[in-house]
Amino acid sequence: MKRRVAPLLFALLATQVGALVAPAYACGCGAMVPDGHSVIGVDRETSVVRWDGRTEQIVMRFTVGGDAHRAAWIMPVPGRAAVELGDGDVFGELATLTRPEHRTRNHFWPRGRDWPFSSHRGDTAGAPMPGSAAPEVGVVGRERLGDFDVARLTATDPDALKKWLEANGFQLPDRLATEVKPYVDQHWEYVAVRLAPREQGKALRGDLDPLKIRFDSARLVYPMRLSRMAKAPQSLGLYVLADHRMEPNSPIGGSAPEVTFAGRITPKEDGPLAALAGAAPVFLTAIDQKFPVPGRIDADHELRATPADTPYHRTVYRDELLTVGDGIPVWLLTVSAALVALVASALTLIRLKSRRRRPMSPAGVHSRRS
Repeated sequence: MKRRVAPLLFALLATQVGALVAPAYACGCGAMVPDGHSVIGVDRETSVVRWDGRTEQIVMRFTVGGDAHRAAWIMPVPGRAAVELGDGDVFGELATLTRPEHRTRNHFWPRGRDWPFSSHRGDTAGAPMPGSAAPEVGVVGRERLGDFDVARLTATDPDALKKWLEANGFQLPDRLATEVKPYVDQHWEYVAVRLAPREQGKALRGDLDPLKIRFDSARLVYPMRLSRMAKAPQSLGLYVLADHRMEPNSPIGGSAPEVTFAGRITPKEDGPLAALAGAAPVFLTAIDQKFPVPGRIDADHELRATPADTPYHRTVYRDELLTVGDGIPVWLLTVSAALVALVASALTLIRLKSRRRRPMSPAGVHSRRS
């Protein structure tokens, strides 16, 4: 009986089993270019933007790989910028505030990692830049900040800006002059950063120290257009601190921006986030976006307030097989009980039919005649 029931039960349950699908994951930086023939790749750019309607502050951190010892990075800004080192701890505080809520969700029928499909159940879970410049380029200021040499520049001619940068030791793409022309036409300024670790022989890898850039702006803008020069897919993580929930005006050539958190928060007193946003409650919007084809980026991100400050908190579910007692699957008890009931019913029907077909004894016939 057991040998017949097991294959039948397995075939019956196989039609009810679902598959678990793992999510796929795929930088949106400015024009970061290594020196000489070195290679540098920006795996991800994570930025915190604080905007109060008048002033914008951006704390940016790059995660890079490659073998470059020096590299250049250029960011256009709509106004006169002040630059200083940022506090990297702000990213840890924001990650804690926006981490998803984890919940357990039970399922009745066994799945791929549950018995009998698996033997175990569940998941166990350098030097300052030289200063010669063409007349069309103005050097507003230059600072040494940790491993960064930072030059704040103005330019009235895109070719002159490219020549100035090349004169300071960088071989930049020929198309840079073309890409910065829209910014020159709008009279934007530029933050040119030379990443040159003070430790000799140290390659640029991992999380770089964050930079904090501040400028006046009547609109919330996050410069992205120069990222179209990137050759590899890019991804951007953006934390936006403002009076209301914010959203990009358009995807600017990338995938649809994904909101991973939205809600009003109160920064921890004396924490790095309070130093950036203040101690009063502020609305935080966390946005992730992918750019599979950087060449399609056609504008900078402009963000606007949404019609309503609708909160959102992502929830991650952990699926577990429903069990009772000492880890006994509920489905197994249910199916076993159903089989027992089915067998009992079958036996009862067999007995009833057997009684109806049984011939009457001679003694019974004699007794009826008398």
